[in-house]
Amino acid sequence: MLPKFSLPLAGGVPVTAQSMGIMLAGVMLGPVRGALAVCLFLLVVALGAPLLAGGRGGLGVFAGPSAGFLFGFPVAALVTGLLMQTLKSMSVFWSACIASLVGGIFVMYLFGIPGIMLTTDLDARSAFMAVLIFIPGDLIKIVLTGLLAKTVAKGYPDALISRNVQ
Repeated sequence: MLPKFSLPLAGGVPVTAQSMGIMLAGVMLGPVRGALAVCLFLLVVALGAPLLAGGRGGLGVFAGPSAGFLFGFPVAALVTGLLMQTLKSMSVFWSACIASLVGGIFVMYLFGIPGIMLTTDLDARSAFMAVLIFIPGDLIKIVLTGLLAKTVAKGYPDALISRNVQ
């Protein structure tokens, strides 16, 4: 899920491309398949596979500053997929962007900020301020997710499972 790029910030939480992988899981696979794919990914990480930023893996990552984000991954993919289905009347690009913003960013932060608070000495305001550094990169990931979904839908319409569910 795009782990190699890593820049540690926000109380030990690295900037990665993994959140884009979560967005794409929901956008491309739909809510259930996207969430299940992410759960499988997290299981493999828990078993020790070094798939997270910086080559991290194992149960310890679920107790660190990134834990809240990790626990939010399946929910974020689920919400992103649900929104992608709900917004079928919109273009693929805009529905993917909106679904990624709400599911892939807002939901992820709803889990990530409390996770930072629980694993560091930061209060709610400080934890919120710490994650603001992620916003510009997240906006880029949203647009890239929209562009990828649009490109895939144009070339292989059936590949966008989230749009093909009746």
